[in-house]
Amino acid sequence: MTAILLDGDVLARRRFDELAARVVSLAKRGVVPRLATVLVGDNPASQSYIGRKHENCAELGMASDDIRLPGDIPEDALIARVEALNADPLIHGVLVQLPLPAHLDEGRVGEAVSPAKDVDGLHPMNLGRLLAGTPGLLPCTPAGIEDLLRAHDVPLAGRRVAIIGRGMLVGRPLAMLLSLPGTDAEVTLLHRRSSDLAEVTRQADVVVSAAGQPDLVTADMIRPGAAVVGVGITYVDGGMVSDIADDVAQIAGHVTPRHGSVGAMTRAHLLSNLVRIAEAG
Repeated sequence: MTAILLDGDVLARRRFDELAARVVSLAKRGVVPRLATVLVGDNPASQSYIGRKHENCAELGMASDDIRLPGDIPEDALIARVEALNADPLIHGVLVQLPLPAHLDEGRVGEAVSPAKDVDGLHPMNLGRLLAGTPGLLPCTPAGIEDLLRAHDVPLAGRRVAIIGRGMLVGRPLAMLLSLPGTDAEVTLLHRRSSDLAEVTRQADVVVSAAGQPDLVTADMIRPGAAVVGVGITYVDGGMVSDIADDVAQIAGHVTPRHGSVGAMTRAHLLSNLVRIAEAG
């Protein structure tokens, strides 16, 4: 059996096309969605991620400001810059690229972003709304994963979903999202220190790994026909290695490719949040 590819790159292109039509409608009202990104320091991976976001904005006819700040910027100065972006009426969305240099408190900086301009969907207020079952701006990667599964007709209601990774970027908000009424998945949140990791994943209909451990999920951990989504990647010897081992594709019913897919869906949903903010005006 060869698994069906969960091709997020192709689906993201469709989502970008849909967003482009909404951007045209906004332009007729004299509104141009504008994203401001803040990059502190010179992390190469972060520079690449930021670059793709600005490329997508340009492709879709949206404006964007690429703000680069020195790696030794004081925390109060960074927060003041974020607050200035919050106050700018021409800017609809603000994103502070993570990770930040060690001397900066990511929690405090993240909370400085206005919840109304939080295109990442990770402000405590937006996460709290998700937890309460009244979601507003959704976390981009979890929303992209759900979209990817639904677009490929992977059943979720009443199905067992095992999520490996308990971080606030993916694992925890994804668990909240998939267990909402209307989606109704039975979610188990795991991590690398879970004693029964393989036992749980073998019973799951959907496995999502966001642990950032190379080849963590192998074929013997997957129930035949299950859907498997790899989010975590690790840079090894200059290349990217997925959490999902190659042999999983021989067992799974659906699987993401070794590289790409989820990243494109994350950007599509980030820009969807941006357009949504602009439309709310």
